[in-house]
Amino acid sequence: MGFTGFGKKARTFDLEAMFEQTRRTAVERSRKTLEAREKEEEMNREKELRRQNEDIEPTSSGAHVVRDCSKSSSRDTSSSESEESSGSSDDELIGPPLPLKMMEEPSNHIEEDILGPLPPPLYEEVEEDDDDDGDSEEEENPVQKIPDSHEITLKHGTKTVSALGLDPSGARLVTGGYDYDVKFWDFAGMDASFKAFRSLQPCECHQIKSLQYSNTGDMILVVSGSSQAKVIDRDGFEVMECIKGDQYIVDMANTKGHTAMLHTGSWHPKIKGEFMTCSNDATVRTWEVENPRKQRSVFKPRTMQGKKVIPTTCTYSRDGNLIAAACQNGSIQIWDRNMTVHPKFHYKQAHDPGTDTSCVAFSYDGNVLASRGGDDTLKLWDIRQFNKPLFSASGLPTMFPMTDCCFSPDDKLIVTGTSVQRGCGSGKLVFFERRTFQRVYEIDITDASVVRCLWHPKLNQIMVGTGNGLAKVYYDPNKSQRGAKLCVVKTQRKAKQAETLTQDYIITPHALPMFREPRQRSTRKQLEKDRLDPLKSHKPEPPVAGPGRGGRVGTHGGTLSSYIVKNIALDKTDDSNPREAILRHAKAAEDNPYWVSPAYSKTQPKTMFAQVESDDEEAKNEPEWKKRKI
Repeated sequence: MGFTGFGKKARTFDLEAMFEQTRRTAVERSRKTLEAREKEEEMNREKELRRQNEDIEPTSSGAHVVRDCSKSSSRDTSSSESEESSGSSDDELIGPPLPLKMMEEPSNHIEEDILGPLPPPLYEEVEEDDDDDGDSEEEENPVQKIPDSHEITLKHGTKTVSALGLDPSGARLVTGGYDYDVKFWDFAGMDASFKAFRSLQPCECHQIKSLQYSNTGDMILVVSGSSQAKVIDRDGFEVMECIKGDQYIVDMANTKGHTAMLHTGSWHPKIKGEFMTCSNDATVRTWEVENPRKQRSVFKPRTMQGKKVIPTTCTYSRDGNLIAAACQNGSIQIWDRNMTVHPKFHYKQAHDPGTDTSCVAFSYDGNVLASRGGDDTLKLWDIRQFNKPLFSASGLPTMFPMTDCCFSPDDKLIVTGTSVQRGCGSGKLVFFERRTFQRVYEIDITDASVVRCLWHPKLNQIMVGTGNGLAKVYYDPNKSQRGAKLCVVKTQRKAKQAETLTQDYIITPHALPMFREPRQRSTRKQLEKDRLDPLKSHKPEPPVAGPGRGGRVGTHGGTLSSYIVKNIALDKTDDSNPREAILRHAKAAEDNPYWVSPAYSKTQPKTMFAQVESDDEEAKNEPEWKKRKI
């Protein structure tokens, strides 16, 4: 019937026996627990007695009086006996005799009344002090933590690398540029050739302005020069595309999406699937991946007079509760994420009006905001006192609307790039100390502008995008983790020949052996066999130049006749009319026929030509009736 145990007798259980066995097990466990507890109490009592024996109290005469350590049946009797003995005589020593080491004078002149273990040697204290000094120096000098000892170069293209993105785990890097391409780089899968494993154009003929991985690393936000942002997955397939708004509606809060070119975008650091974009339509919009047909909320930056102003960059705070945007009039406005009406903080002259502030970034502690202005400055702001900048650094030229800045993983340094004209120096990566805002370090990147910079906290590696189509990765073998260290140790793989079948192969597994086709093998195995064959693997000899050697004749021979034939064949200087060239020999052929006419002399019919009369003769020969009619 389908059951393996069908027809067998059911098993019976004796409940009383089971209860009795359970009771015995419980009693046995209780007995073991009590024994262990009694043993532990006895050990504790012995330790306490041993500790009492080791304690020594100094007396007025300089002698050491040891407490009673005799083992008694109870703690109370031992304490009473010790009190009586101590009260009866102060000079009498009670208990076991002192060890010999205690009776001798110490060699290092330590006072006798010092109790406890001996202090460590002096040299250990010196070493510990040196270690502490080294740690403090390292903490005070954050420049030593910059991973710039090694670098690798990734060739994106020939145009500016305007976007960089690294996933949270640091396994994949994505780059985008002015050539509309987005390239994917896998550190674990790359070898020393440093080639991207995928390249695509998600936004067709629009320049890529921003790329960022989500906080889970499974999606990438692509912001281009169009009005619609896209979200793609890790392999480059489209997940969603934001809807385009109606450009004929005056109030931008009443339309479903952006109506003008985008500038940048950012993922929410805590909420999965939420991101933000800013556009030339003077709005900052938040979106959800599950709802691409309409934005979640709209923030409208305004001047102090209430007029529209275009935001050039935007970002979330580290906890995701604040939204910061920098505008073309030089202001920085910060909103509460859940309140879209009025900004929580508004500084109207953060940078020069009319310049594009290219980046705003929050520190890891969330209290400091860094802004990279189009007026060649970098400023630091305290969110808790947003009335003036903490520090300001000038002399940082920028020529790109997406030049950014970032904080180091330990929040002690601020990094940004500089731009240069072509052929007028090299772009630099500049490091500022956050506490004093001094220019503590800089790296010469290449002979082009430094547009993007990214310092990954897990890898401790710095990614840089330049104006000549390069993406560089700086790392330190001792301070960095994974990332570029995985691919530099791999040798470049040789190109494998394609394994193709020479002809179609029909698989007939049930055919008779005499009708079964032999199994077709791939060309790779055949090429390996041919490589072992000395005749097939022999290199073809090049053609012989000149008269020939080693029994081989030259290509055109070495004789005078072959030379003449060669020159005649190459002589093409006759530019005359071919008809005239043929008719030139017509009279000689008619007078002295040699080739064609003698061959057909016996069989050639006689030529008979029609006689052509002149007009006068035709008029004479006309009949009389035609003349009369005329």
